[in-house]
Amino acid sequence: MSASSPAATGTRARHYRSPRRQLQAHATRSRIIAAAAHQFLARGYAGTTMRAVAADAGVALPTVELGFGTKARLLKAAIDVAIAGDDEPVPMLDRPWAGRAGSAAGAAGFAVECAEQVAESAQRAAGLTLVALEAAAGDADIAAVAAQLMAQRQVMAAWMVDGLLRWSPLRSGMEYASAVDTVWALMDPALFWRLTGDRGWCPSRFQDWFADALLRLLLPSTDQQPISANQSLEVT
Repeated sequence: MSASSPAATGTRARHYRSPRRQLQAHATRSRIIAAAAHQFLARGYAGTTMRAVAADAGVALPTVELGFGTKARLLKAAIDVAIAGDDEPVPMLDRPWAGRAGSAAGAAGFAVECAEQVAESAQRAAGLTLVALEAAAGDADIAAVAAQLMAQRQVMAAWMVDGLLRWSPLRSGMEYASAVDTVWALMDPALFWRLTGDRGWCPSRFQDWFADALLRLLLPSTDQQPISANQSLEVT
């Protein structure tokens, strides 16, 4: 044993992490997630295999399995990246959009900021989320993912209701739990999918509709005109 070995000197070996290797690993993970999103949207949950994702991403099957474990976890990772727009480990309510919404001037400004985020996230993630929800009935692993997604939507809905309550009470007869359920329903990815797909809405039209729906369904009635992202009306 060498006198300079870790055991001889009483020190532990240092683990060196190469920045280049970390960048390569991050790029590989991003490529796998992009390939998974493509496969899930094209083939559905049942029709997608880890092997097909690996081939699409140009990596070995063990690389996908070691990185994500199961197909359900791979789909959840793809959905999370789609919702956020990146793979940074930052909760949605800690992101800049939430800060902008929190500092908006009035209920209408808050609603517009929320609507913009909902529309952008839905545009990226609605299809993948529906893949998970539709597969949940026949697969316990993906059912757990679907439950997570619905719980996350409830947290976001409650946060929006709390934000509106900073500016106005709820309309007469509307209880807090019902208000959360209303926003939860408005955020349903199927609703975005149907309106922008079957009904031909553009995402900006959905965004304006969502902001207007938040105000009209939850807050006391006013004579205001429907709002859009380019307006800054305030509910009184």
